[in-house]
Amino acid sequence: MASKAAPSCRLVFCLLISAAVLRPGLGLYTVNSAYGDTIIMPCRLDVPQNLMFGKWKYEKPDGSPVFIAFRSSTKKSVQYDDVPEYKDRLSLSENYTLSISNARISDEKRFVCMLVTEDNVFEAPTIVKVFKQPSKPEIVSKAPFLETEQLKKLGDCISKDSYPEGNITWYRSGQGLQPLEGAVVIIFKKEVDPVTQLYTMASSLEYKATKADLQMPFTCSVTYYGPSGQKTLYSEQAVFDIHYPTEQVTIQVLPPKSAIKEGDDITLKCLGNGNPPPQEFLFYLPGQPEGIRSSNNYTLTDVRRNATGEYRCSLVDRSMIASTAITVHYLDLSLNPSGEVTKQIGDALPVSCTISASRNATVVWMKDNTRLKSSPSFSSLQYQDAGNYVCETALQEVEGLKKRESLTLIVEGKPQIKMTKKTDPSGLSKTVICHVEGFPKPAIQWTITGSGSVINQTEESPYINGRYYSKIIISPEENVTLTCTAENQLERTVNSMNVSAISIPEHDEADEISDENREKVNDQAKLIVGIVVGLLLAALVAGVVYWLYMKKSKTASKHVNKDLGNLEENKKLEENNHKTEA
Repeated sequence: MASKAAPSCRLVFCLLISAAVLRPGLGLYTVNSAYGDTIIMPCRLDVPQNLMFGKWKYEKPDGSPVFIAFRSSTKKSVQYDDVPEYKDRLSLSENYTLSISNARISDEKRFVCMLVTEDNVFEAPTIVKVFKQPSKPEIVSKAPFLETEQLKKLGDCISKDSYPEGNITWYRSGQGLQPLEGAVVIIFKKEVDPVTQLYTMASSLEYKATKADLQMPFTCSVTYYGPSGQKTLYSEQAVFDIHYPTEQVTIQVLPPKSAIKEGDDITLKCLGNGNPPPQEFLFYLPGQPEGIRSSNNYTLTDVRRNATGEYRCSLVDRSMIASTAITVHYLDLSLNPSGEVTKQIGDALPVSCTISASRNATVVWMKDNTRLKSSPSFSSLQYQDAGNYVCETALQEVEGLKKRESLTLIVEGKPQIKMTKKTDPSGLSKTVICHVEGFPKPAIQWTITGSGSVINQTEESPYINGRYYSKIIISPEENVTLTCTAENQLERTVNSMNVSAISIPEHDEADEISDENREKVNDQAKLIVGIVVGLLLAALVAGVVYWLYMKKSKTASKHVNKDLGNLEENKKLEENNHKTEA
């Protein structure tokens, strides 16, 4: 209770003065607020029945009070003290709850709610805490690359406008980094803005990288306190190129092939496993001790078999070297004879196909696009041996390595003639055939000596393997001689055949007819005549039959005599024909 030793003082004034030195009140009560929000502080006192007024104050660091708001319980009026930092920011409700808009860091104070009666002053203190979330941390001043075995600054992690100050942590692939002598150095510093009283935190990281750090993400975070407790913000990931020296050199052959053949273009590619990779190398060709300085590619065009050997490449300082063996495959084919070759029928012709290759090769012979079972061999050439021969070879393991040579064989021969004849079964015509053999194809010409009806003057067969025939069908009225002439560039050959008249019965009149066959022909003629006579006799009456039979018997005798004469004549013609062929 306030002292009454100064009666000249008004009671209320004395009570206010004495309240400044009264006990702290009901204890500490804290209100947490976010920067920029409205701070709401309830009075936390029960309003007494005889309340005169309520008042809010805050305490300076030295403990002296600063009154900021007043509300009368009787007049229902509100007054705000002239305090510049709270001008237009205060609001005091009927239940004496004080609101402060646009919270600032400077609002972090001890505020006191005072309720005054005629005989007492009641106080309730409130502690105000203001929090400001920092900006999202960002990794800046990043190193363009890191180097193995070298401690190098990776970058700075910056987070701004925090209250209270936050703490920064570095991470490698999600794992927090701790200082490690010679490998991880972390330096933290903070700055406070004199106007806003907000903190800016910065942390620099020096890091000794290894090859394992390639493509590894680095991040940082800031941990801070807010109205609801501790929180953490993370930066975006940062990935750094890691430089490390070359530890191994390799050599490649491009384009990658299972085998290299003559005529190919190949490129030697030399690679170092360092980062960044080396850009220049020395290339060593087979048998050349001095290297050729070049970029990581060295091209050889149209390689030959003498390019087979060991190829090497090294760093320019020759500290590391790599090698590879290259085999240039080749295939040679020699056909003897080749091209167009003309030979005579019956000649011998040796043929050889010689192969020279970097490995075993397959050989295939073709004749007129048909595969042969074996290589051709000619001890006595025939017309059917003529054609286009191809010897083809290939290396199965080497794509595209094939060779082929061709031989066009021409077999020539003088015309050879053989003549045959036969009589049509009807007995009305005879066919004479002239068989010709020779190359180039002989031209056939017919000539006829004597008279006769030519039904089909000539008909030729296809010319196959140097052979063909021409036939003529005739109906001779008298004995004639047919002559067949065959001629090509080599020679002209003539042959003739005598053909009897169509009235003379002939069957199968070939030039090889024997005497036995001729007798069979006569017997058959007699048999036919007898059958006809018998049929006629059966048709007549007995008397007439006898007369006609006697007459027919005489007629039959005359025909027999005539047939015998024709047979003798035919025999003489055939003997003459044999002499001509001979």
